[in-house]
Amino acid sequence: MHLAVLADVHANLPALEAVLADVDRVAPAGIWVAGDLVGYNPWPNEVLQILRDRRMKAIRGNHDRAALGAETFRFNELAAVAIRWTRIQLTPGNVGYLKDLEDRTRTTMPEGVVAMYHGSPRDVDEYVFPWTADEALVQKAGAPFVILGHTHLPMARSFRSGLLVNPGSVGQPRDSDPRAAWGLLDLTRRTFAIRRVPYDIDAVATAIKRNGLPTELADRLYTGV
Repeated sequence: MHLAVLADVHANLPALEAVLADVDRVAPAGIWVAGDLVGYNPWPNEVLQILRDRRMKAIRGNHDRAALGAETFRFNELAAVAIRWTRIQLTPGNVGYLKDLEDRTRTTMPEGVVAMYHGSPRDVDEYVFPWTADEALVQKAGAPFVILGHTHLPMARSFRSGLLVNPGSVGQPRDSDPRAAWGLLDLTRRTFAIRRVPYDIDAVATAIKRNGLPTELADRLYTGV
């Protein structure tokens, strides 16, 4: 069985549409989204509507909680500006959707339990980088398949007790590759493949500026950092 794994969409509609076109070509059994659905980019309602329409299995990230009113003291100013803008834009229906999401989830599959967190099993806001990931995280989750987001960096670490993965970011990659990222989790073979998809960055940059969001948010999309 295959699962498509997405994370950190960050209201980037063109990137999400490009990724989903690639996902549909693969035709996985389900689509899981590891949080940060909104923030940074100017299509929060459109992105959330797609997730709702397609009944994706999604959780909240720190930007999603902030959009609902959580404190932004940990955010840099660019992120905080985008969150304040997002709060004004969200429709009541999408506010309700975000409120109903959990901060973590787990499902028992025939191949084993799949657990998903935005940060980590230890802390919803913890950054687990590829070079800091260890088996203790898999053991803490108590699942052979553990999905993380938050860092915007793709990762696949295999341990004796399970597989720890991060698909990278759909909407704001930070691994010096500007293409949108997602991951294909093969539960049967216990493998995780990162896939990259080009999208229309110019269209996103134009929309960011048109909506009065910081131009730095547009600039970084071209470099993927």
